[in-house]
Amino acid sequence: MELAHWPQRFEAWLTEHHETDDAAHDISHFRRVWMTAQRMMDGQPVDALVVLAACYFHDIVSLPKNHPQRSQSSKLAARKTRQILTDDFPDFPDASIPAVEHAIEAHSFSAGIAPQTLEAKIVQDADRLEALGAIGLARVFAVSGSLGVALFDANDPFADARELNDKQFALDHFQTKLLRLPDTMQTEMGRELARHNASFLVQFMAKLSAELQGDCLGMDTQALRRFQRDV
Repeated sequence: MELAHWPQRFEAWLTEHHETDDAAHDISHFRRVWMTAQRMMDGQPVDALVVLAACYFHDIVSLPKNHPQRSQSSKLAARKTRQILTDDFPDFPDASIPAVEHAIEAHSFSAGIAPQTLEAKIVQDADRLEALGAIGLARVFAVSGSLGVALFDANDPFADARELNDKQFALDHFQTKLLRLPDTMQTEMGRELARHNASFLVQFMAKLSAELQGDCLGMDTQALRRFQRDV
């Protein structure tokens, strides 16, 4: 079967079997990760079907960020994906399933599993790019809101005189994780795209800083310089 037929089949399966109220890990997320992955694997010696399947099922199990077994999500997702591909897609090549499992296991930031194949590196980078840029900005506050996390510490929004705590303040997540993502990217294109989108988050932080000081039109250039160094 041609590669172009698989996304429709996977999405049909997900529509029927994968119900979630997690806006950060719905079908549209899987579709966007696949679109990004296609750009990153263009001209590369990869098994496109492995990348495709991993993109669509990497978050088939996604435990909440405050779940004690959160770091096991990707391993559980890999195991479930094997079952899905074996039981519901009997024409999926058996020989490709282990590579799909590895790409899914290695995509997770919290799992800490190093990707060993180019397919896994591309899937990891494509997924992490979702945490940056405009989509990443929206996801931070959507997820934080669902967990009852405050937007920021009004008295010390950028943690100048306190420890960062993204379990208490959503804005802290920019410094604890998001601005560090460019350095974790596995591919050259991934690093380039991550730096570009992380710069957008820095601009947001500089704009927010200005507004918190009563300047609704400007941008805090000091904050811009401060956080741009981290990208």
